[in-house]
Order: sequence, then C-alpha cells, then structure tokens
Amino acid sequence: MNKFYVASSFQNVETVRLVSEQLKNMGYVQTYDWTKNKRAASIEDLKEIGQEEKIAVMKADFLIVVLPAGKGSHIELGIALGQSKKIYLYSQNNDVHNINTTSTFYHLSEVEIVTGTIDDLLNKVTSSNN
Repeated sequence: MNKFYVASSFQNVETVRLVSEQLKNMGYVQTYDWTKNKRAASIEDLKEIGQEEKIAVMKADFLIVVLPAGKGSHIELGIALGQSKKIYLYSQNNDVHNINTTSTFYHLSEVEIVTGTIDDLLNKVTSSNN
C-alpha cells in the first residue's frame, strides 16, 4: 500500500484534488487532504493544520509538490527531503529548469521533476510506485 501526500498552494486546490482522487482510485492512500481546510483564521488554526500536515508528510511513502507552491509546501518538501522520501515535483511548464526561478532543492537526487500534463505526472508516479 503506497501512501502519498500532495503539497501545493490554495491556487492549485482543484489540481491537488484531481491528482489525489486519481491516485486513490488506483488504490493509493492519501495521508491527509488539506484541501478540505478553510484558510486559517488564527494562530491556533495554523498550529493545528501545521501539525496535521507534518504528520501526514512523515507518514507518506512519497510526496508530490504541485507548482506553483506556497511557503508551507516548501517546508513540507524540506520535511520529506530530511526523511529521504521520494518526491515528485510537478510543473505544467519548464520554469523549474530556469536558473532564475528554480530552487536548489528541486534538483536533488530525491526529487524527480515532472513537466507536462496531469496524466504525465500520474503515469510517472504510478510507474515508479508499483
């Protein structure tokens, strides 16, 4: 049973839901669905959500980061890197390869960059995790 977590920003909620639903339909287990949350209204909300997300990343076998991603997603990326988890970094375009806009951590060996369509991402993830 492969467990996954999808990190991204609120602007990508629909993409995160689509990827998650497709993977769950294939038998993968989502460790936490942050898209069900409303935006945090207090520091206490942030603390609770952060704890849930941290635990979810730690429980996941692999992490998918959908770009553009927010600051929280990059922290989740760091947690996954620190645990030597497999990470799929997804971008519809090639901006991830632009030296002026990319991040050092996107290019580590634990990170597999996938560009193109959602189907390209799902094909890469499922072919690597069966």
